[in-house]
Amino acid sequence: MSSFSGVGVSSGRASGPVARVAEALPEPAAAPAPTDPAAEARRIRPAAEAVADRLSERAGAVGGEAKALLETTAAMALDPALLSQAEQLVTGNSLPAARAVHEAANGFAEALRSAGGYLAERVRDIHDVRDRIIAELLGATPPGVPDLERPSVLLARDLAPADTADLDPRLVLALVTEEGGPTSHTAILARSLGIPAVVAARGVLAAAPVVGATVDGDTGAVDTSSEAVRTQAAQRPTEVNWTGTGGTSDGHSVSILANVGSVADAHLAVEAGAQGVGLFRTEFCYLATDDEPDVPTQRAAYAGVLTPFAERPVVVRTLDAGADKPLSFLDMGVEPNPALGVRGLRICFERPGVLDRQLEAIVAAAEESGAQVAVMAPMVATADEASWFAERVRAAGLGRAGVMIEVPAAALAAHEILDAVDFVSIGTNDLAQYVFAADRMSGALASLNDPWQPALLRLIAQVGQAGQKLGKPVGVCGEAAADPLLAGVLTGLGVTSLSMTAAAVPAVGSALAAHPLAAYQVAADAAQNAPSAARAREAAVTSLQA
Repeated sequence: MSSFSGVGVSSGRASGPVARVAEALPEPAAAPAPTDPAAEARRIRPAAEAVADRLSERAGAVGGEAKALLETTAAMALDPALLSQAEQLVTGNSLPAARAVHEAANGFAEALRSAGGYLAERVRDIHDVRDRIIAELLGATPPGVPDLERPSVLLARDLAPADTADLDPRLVLALVTEEGGPTSHTAILARSLGIPAVVAARGVLAAAPVVGATVDGDTGAVDTSSEAVRTQAAQRPTEVNWTGTGGTSDGHSVSILANVGSVADAHLAVEAGAQGVGLFRTEFCYLATDDEPDVPTQRAAYAGVLTPFAERPVVVRTLDAGADKPLSFLDMGVEPNPALGVRGLRICFERPGVLDRQLEAIVAAAEESGAQVAVMAPMVATADEASWFAERVRAAGLGRAGVMIEVPAAALAAHEILDAVDFVSIGTNDLAQYVFAADRMSGALASLNDPWQPALLRLIAQVGQAGQKLGKPVGVCGEAAADPLLAGVLTGLGVTSLSMTAAAVPAVGSALAAHPLAAYQVAADAAQNAPSAARAREAAVTSLQA
């Protein structure tokens, strides 16, 4: 028996036989050069079409978020820019088709990685599409989840969204990955399915031979064995009973909202029963053009997302870009440390017109859609910045202005910031990486980005207290809100709304109704005073079971 420690991201304990997820093929060789480059280039599109067809076939067998995810991945496989770039590398550089796809996809992935945040999390999707097309070109077994004939523990380096979209929870006992982090798609999906999961279990793939495993999604412990272990499924959460109205068992209201970044996301959120949108990412409107989109273009794009939420609240985040999320029309230049540079609201101090035009488009889209729109700014550090933003929002004709709490300075100045705005929303993903100086995309630092870290909970508590004193809303729109247990703790810390991926809405809304506010306040106090993330989760569980 060998023991490994990772980050538990979905509760429960399960054991059983191990099924390894096929890894990507080795990097394809750049030689020999094709004897007929034109013919070699013509192989790429049929291979991509075959991959897209298989993904589309899988999409036809499922619904909801899984269907949308598989359809999106299929569309990514057929991206004209990706295929054209790969073909040019064959005809222009005499690369074999597989190598050309590898290099073209890596270029796209690097652009997303440089963008940071939500966009950087799409790098795994690009790599997945790349590896599937390469496998098709080489006639090899594509990476991904094998066909399961019996309930098994899945062991993988990482899981692409397309790997997990149509997993059968009756056959998947638990998920274990060597890479990934608390905000990864694996974590989100596992929670939504009620499957125990551990990520960042470093070294687990090197253990050999592995026949069986025991996984504890609460503590992050993974025990592997060279012999068979008893198959035991985790006890599934009680039946989800989401009423569509968020709150605790004693009637304390907590809005259960969704994070969206596209029209497809908006429809999924409605299907999940979200009460509104706590984070509408507007970057999608800027990514497909080299020039700043004009007001009519922005209005149409925003209205498409807002319309499904007519008469419901939607919080729109203004453009979150900068040197770490490069957009050509901003011409930000090169910064030595772009993650700590001019980004988010900071780009608007020298380019206020970019913000004013976006606000004009948001106002028009709000009027067209009938949604109850509020606007918030990213990367705010001081009360003066918050006040500057609020003045421009109100001058544009929008009634409610808020800001993101993503840096420690903003959390520490929450009272002064809330004096200047109508609400705040805590981005736990960014706040954690700035608090712990730990890149959230680094699997090696996943434990520091665990949202159960007591230091992070204490900062959230400070913001919650400021909101309560001033009678103003405090939301959480990081993926911490998608953890049903942590959602209750956040409520106990003073959070008044929780915004998450659509898939998590029913489970979180249902779980929150299990206890009264006072119980969550006691659990929150125990968690934030624990010595570690693991002990914080344990303290919350013990408190709520008392």
